[in-house]
Amino acid sequence: MAALLEVKGLKTQFFTQDGVVHAVNGISYKLNEGETLAIVGESGSGKSVGVMSLIRLIPQPPGKIVAGEVWFDGRDLMQMTDDEVRQVRGNRIAMIFQDPMTSLNPVLTIGQQIMEALQLHLGMDKSQARKRAIELLEMVGIPGAASRLDSYPHQYSGGMRQRVMIAMGLSCNPQLLIADEPTTALDVTIQAQIVDLVKNLKEQIGMAIIWITHDLGVVAGLAERVIVMYAGHIVEEAEVHELYAEPHHPYTLGLLRSVPRLDMGKNKRLIPIDGLPPDLIDLPPGCPFAPRCQYRTEQCIQEEPPLESTSPTRRVACWNWKNVVTDIKEGGIYV
Repeated sequence: MAALLEVKGLKTQFFTQDGVVHAVNGISYKLNEGETLAIVGESGSGKSVGVMSLIRLIPQPPGKIVAGEVWFDGRDLMQMTDDEVRQVRGNRIAMIFQDPMTSLNPVLTIGQQIMEALQLHLGMDKSQARKRAIELLEMVGIPGAASRLDSYPHQYSGGMRQRVMIAMGLSCNPQLLIADEPTTALDVTIQAQIVDLVKNLKEQIGMAIIWITHDLGVVAGLAERVIVMYAGHIVEEAEVHELYAEPHHPYTLGLLRSVPRLDMGKNKRLIPIDGLPPDLIDLPPGCPFAPRCQYRTEQCIQEEPPLESTSPTRRVACWNWKNVVTDIKEGGIYV
């Protein structure tokens, strides 16, 4: 399958009064056409900054993409002019943000905001754009779409606003949809509806998806492949069924052990990850997870492990991943 997106050595930093924040530290990965990739990790792990960097939405200053290449459909987005990137962004690559209330303009109607992209990118006139906007709202399940087109964002519920954001993202039939924690502010029933909606729309349109989340429960039923990030690094990448069955990185193991499971017995307790994420202004040498890791050795403290392939479908950045696997197989630590 052809790679739609290839990220090579992407680094993004923020230059603040307190020092340089190393938000994304040389990440590399590929996304195939029509594939769903989940990127997971704690808050501050670099998930959102990493995808914002892809489409050049990092505010400069204080942020700066200091290194890397982002190849999309044969062109490096990092080498494009601002005008060229704007033609790709919102058209061939769309993004859904975490909080629709701050992403939607409160003084413009829903219809005006959807129609703007259609007129800008697809050259539609006003009547064509309005007709298409109604179709898009119907596609994402907004009842009475024609009458709701002239409503303002505050007249929609949270779940409906997120559906509007999805409609706006899909308006130009993008090849890639980036969803940055789109269900975080919603209750669990609406979360499930949004996830099902995105899955159904993906099957209809055939687009690729990057889904950013800290919720591993969402990932299981949505993605085909998962990237785990920690302190701006990719620490593990695997197919979703592999990752859940047998995590290789101690951080991935910690994330999975802290998620409630239906098959847990009454006496099983969730196990939190000890400690706190590192200061991104003053990253320690060696593995960034070492201070919190039960498997750390002197080598972990001194040397940063490379992200290496452990199978054709998995990459791990850990000196001691074989010890993690051994413990899981012996049944001592996972469930």
